[in-house]
Order: sequence, then C-alpha cells, then structure tokens
Amino acid sequence: MHYSEEDKARILAQYPEHERDTRTKGVPAMGSGRVFLVDEAKLLVDHFEYPSHWVQIAGCDFGWDHPAAFVECWWDRDLDIFYVVRTFRFRHMTPHQHVERLRHWKMPFAWPADGGRQTLEGAGEPLATQYRKAGLNMLWEHATFEDGGVSVEAGLAEMHDRMAGGRWKIFKGQNNEWLEEYRLYHRKDGLLVKENDDALSASRYALMMKRSGKTAAAYSRFRRPLEYPKIGIA
Repeated sequence: MHYSEEDKARILAQYPEHERDTRTKGVPAMGSGRVFLVDEAKLLVDHFEYPSHWVQIAGCDFGWDHPAAFVECWWDRDLDIFYVVRTFRFRHMTPHQHVERLRHWKMPFAWPADGGRQTLEGAGEPLATQYRKAGLNMLWEHATFEDGGVSVEAGLAEMHDRMAGGRWKIFKGQNNEWLEEYRLYHRKDGLLVKENDDALSASRYALMMKRSGKTAAAYSRFRRPLEYPKIGIA
C-alpha cells in the first residue's frame, strides 16, 4: 500500500514520540525502561564552522574490554546550547595509543572519578595521570557539578531536559556510536543498565564540566579541520 506524506505524518503523530524510531526505523524498543525519549531527529544538526567565542570541552570514559570513548563538545553560552561534535570509541588500546589519535584535540578533557584510582594492569598509576603524561589536556579534578555532586541520575536528567528543550544537539555523520548508545540505553527493574554507555558517559562528563571549557583562542592558535579521520571500535 502506498501512503502519501500526509498519511505518513498523520499515522506517525498517533504514536508517542519515544516510540516513533521503533515504528519507522526499526530501533529496538525498550518499553517504559528507555532512558531517553526524545526523537533523535530533533537532536541532529548539519556541520558548521566553530564560532570562536564558543567554549570547547571534551569528555572521556576509560575502558579496555568495553570501549574507551572520547567526545568533543561545544557550548554556546549565549543560548546555553550544548553540541556533541564528534565521537570516537576504541577497544583494547593503551592511553598512549589513544593520545596518538587524539593529539590534535587541544581542548580540556573531563573524566570520571574512577580515573583517579583505576590503572591498567601493571601500570602502577591512575589512568588520568597516564593520559596527562601521554599528552592529553586532562582537567586536574574529575568531573563534578558546580556543587561538587557526581550523580549519574542528575546528569541524565539534565541531558534529557536539554534534549527536550532544544538545547542538546548532535552533529550528523560523526556521532554514529553515540547515537547507537542513545537508542539502546535503558533501565531494567528501575535500575540503569550500565552497558554500551561509554560515549553517553563521556558526553555527560563534558556537560558537567562545561564551566571548565575554553575558547580555542584561550588554549591554542592551532585550528584543526573538523573532518578528522573516522575511527570506530577496533
């Protein structure tokens, strides 16, 4: 049966927003347990040139068997809109190997509290220290909200509120891993299923520490192109 565009729009409007991807794109449904309920189409924006007065900050989530994730973000302070610009995930790679692929990222990196105590086997020092020594611009303290809190639920709530209010945007084409996690992130029996959430977590840390971000002019005169080579999970 052929449906006109008007018919498609009318049928789609009958479904709750968080079910539309399942109905139209085959995204697996998580029922009432899905964490993010905003249609991802509302989040996506085309690439544009970095505005020099915007803040840049990156977030990272450490990993070995599960991927390590690194996310570049921009913050438009005037409109309070947070942009996820590009996402990389790597598996079974050391801090030095990560830094070799990210050394053009001059912006500060936000990182989780466990980075102050986790070590790769035999490394003998915290992961955040290893990345800092390898040359990544790590913030000196782990990610917190301005009041010092580190609540995951508070971070997810802010992310969702921003998405629903048009203040969280995703660049098309360079965040496929982030979007994969977005579609599947869910709860079971009321609890977060902490799997396949590495890029989401990295972006949450960046959001928490947006106050520590810098404009490009503040930390470097070097301008790298947005079209950085795409590297997925090894």
